[in-house]
Amino acid sequence: MALHQAIWRKSEPGWTVCGIPAVLYTDHGSDFTSRHIERVCADLKIRLVFSLPGKPRGRGRVERFFETVNQRFLADLPGYAPAGQTHRPPALTLGALDHAFRRFVLDDYHQTPHSATGMPPQARWSSSGFLPQMPESLEQLDLLLLTVAKPRQVHQDGIRFHALHYIDPTLAAYVGEAVTIRYDPRDMAEIRVYHKDAFLCRAVCQELAGETVSLKDIARARNRRKRELNKIITARRSLVDQVLTPPRGVLTPLEPLSACPPPANHQRTIKRYAQD
Repeated sequence: MALHQAIWRKSEPGWTVCGIPAVLYTDHGSDFTSRHIERVCADLKIRLVFSLPGKPRGRGRVERFFETVNQRFLADLPGYAPAGQTHRPPALTLGALDHAFRRFVLDDYHQTPHSATGMPPQARWSSSGFLPQMPESLEQLDLLLLTVAKPRQVHQDGIRFHALHYIDPTLAAYVGEAVTIRYDPRDMAEIRVYHKDAFLCRAVCQELAGETVSLKDIARARNRRKRELNKIITARRSLVDQVLTPPRGVLTPLEPLSACPPPANHQRTIKRYAQD
């Protein structure tokens, strides 16, 4: 997702940095040593370069950026607890942290002159006249980088996924067909639908339209609802047990004795006067 965010155009007008990088320099984390990232770099013509294991000085620029983020951003946040100090309870949600970091990058880091170049990063990017190389389409980039893919079938009411319904007029011609969906776990309002590895459409969930709801938010809401229902069921069971349990000192009525069966009906024989 980080590479997807870095390559494609940003929604903020002031965030103009985008494009396919010529080199991807990374460490030996499992996400970067996978066959998937190798295939992505080959398709996008990115040269994949790994740093030397156990040599952090080979990643000096990245480590310096992390130190800048730690000193100029994280240190001013509520709940910040540096190493060696007492633990502080968290004070920000993930969404609030993401918003704060976005504002730091756009309003602070990109506008502050860099110690090596003497220019703010945003001004240096804009002054060079550089035209970044972009993928052919967002759908092509999604097919390469959105690793969360699930097989689904198109129904009369659309595509069902995580108890949600996703619809699009294009799906009407594919009812009963098997498709593959790809989605961003941070935003479940829409999914990308592929048929035989070709992009088909973007299906939208009407319940989440206009909102940004992550998969974690959906799971969290469902778990909260399950806990609420379990509490209601437990309370009602307790109430039923109280009603059915007789008070102390009150004898429960004995079951009535079953009625004696009627005497057998002996068949009467016709008297024959000739013999009697």
